[in-house]
Amino acid sequence: MVVTKPQIVRWLEKVAAVLDENKEYLTQLDSAIGDADHGINMSRGFGKVMEKLPGVADKDIGNILKTTGMTLISSVGGASGPLYGTFFMRSGMAMAAKEELSDQDLYQLLKAGVDGIVQRGRAQPGDKTMYDAWLPALEAMKNKLEDGADLLAALKTAVAAAEQGMKNTIPMQAKKGRASYLGERSIGHQDPGATSSYLILNALLETLQEQ
Repeated sequence: MVVTKPQIVRWLEKVAAVLDENKEYLTQLDSAIGDADHGINMSRGFGKVMEKLPGVADKDIGNILKTTGMTLISSVGGASGPLYGTFFMRSGMAMAAKEELSDQDLYQLLKAGVDGIVQRGRAQPGDKTMYDAWLPALEAMKNKLEDGADLLAALKTAVAAAEQGMKNTIPMQAKKGRASYLGERSIGHQDPGATSSYLILNALLETLQEQ
């Protein structure tokens, strides 16, 4: 399957819409263990991305993703701006000059972005962060592609793994970020970053499923 530049643009548009729709839900999750601003910040950040997108929609995929990352870094407060900004910056660097993507390209796009999150946030598996959604998603996608599955099948498996990873953060004690200050009181709450990560990946799947 070839992923086209218009599909990447549509993915970003869908992410903006989904994060806006889930703004209150994400903020509610964040109010339990954070600053109660994750949904607001993500919605505002992708609102800014939507303002920038028309100006770069005709550029290559790497340029589109890097612009998204720079916009998030400059417009989103808290930890999520630098982390998601780094995700899109790194994915854009990995896809520099590309006009379309292969199955393996899309995996490398996501992997480069997640590697950026890890380097920026220093998160480990089990720290109750967005990495707990991304890590199982990447592993599932990689395994499916290596088994010869097509991109949509691999991405469906990745989304299911991200959703499970998101839910698995509920019983965890936070070890990174603002939530870590709560110690054992962070147990029993779903991580908002893992939740927005799941929403972003699911938006990619939905975009590629559209005809």
